Amino acid sequence: MSSVLSAVGIGTLVVLAGTIPRNMAFAANFRFLSSVPWAVPIMAVYLWCFWRYLNSAGPPEETRDFRRRSLRAYRVSRRGWAWSLLAGGLGLVALVIALRVVNRLVELPQQEMPSLPNVPPYTVWTLVMIGAPIAGLVEEAAFHGYMQGPIERRYGLIVAILITGTTFALVHLDFTPILWPYYIAVSAVYGTVTFLTNSVWPAVVLHTSGNVYSNIDLLLHGRADWQAPAASAELVWATGVDSAFLQLMAALLVTVAAMLWAYTQLAGVTRQERATNTMPSAV
Repeated sequence: MSSVLSAVGIGTLVVLAGTIPRNMAFAANFRFLSSVPWAVPIMAVYLWCFWRYLNSAGPPEETRDFRRRSLRAYRVSRRGWAWSLLAGGLGLVALVIALRVVNRLVELPQQEMPSLPNVPPYTVWTLVMIGAPIAGLVEEAAFHGYMQGPIERRYGLIVAILITGTTFALVHLDFTPILWPYYIAVSAVYGTVTFLTNSVWPAVVLHTSGNVYSNIDLLLHGRADWQAPAASAELVWATGVDSAFLQLMAALLVTVAAMLWAYTQLAGVTRQERATNTMPSAV
């Protein structure tokens, strides 16, 4: 249990160290000189230094090996990349479809884009979109690098995903209990790719891509990615099971089946690379 608490504590510190400076810089940019997205270069420099430190650069000397192993920023083979992106991409598509299904079953909480009447749209779009890779790098380093690794090695992947997914949910201010399975599923998509490749890099790309999708959705429609489209049908309990709902369920089953097949192929690739000692080294 102490190893779990330690991993959760360190991972939480990592995500706070990466997220709080971003939030402060963006809030200041929205308030002061908002016509120019000046927070972007500041955060670029900070994130570069932050990532290098997590990956062993800088003092203290005695923690360098621990930081490198915890981050798991290792190279991935071309085949590993291909199957990682296919499996994870199908996982993200399955999540989007699943959210549409759930939206026909229960009413999910609303999240609206905050009003920023005095901030030019260019600045809003720039900061919101640059937040996608920032969150991808910081959160994957924290949750599926520093946090998942120790728990995974001691208790296995399933326990690690449940713990990291729950912590991932709790650090999001928009979290409500009904969304807990969603965050667990997100953690499973990214965490399994990291486990199979022993690298956070594919998950960083997938996470960033998912954030880009949800951020565009939020900017264009003023709602979070788990909310139903504006023209969505009523709950099935009121309308009955209609053809649209059946089509969503069929699409979900097909996508999940394809995702599981892709993950199986990824597992075979990484198993073969380990057996022949061709797993890429650290970056």
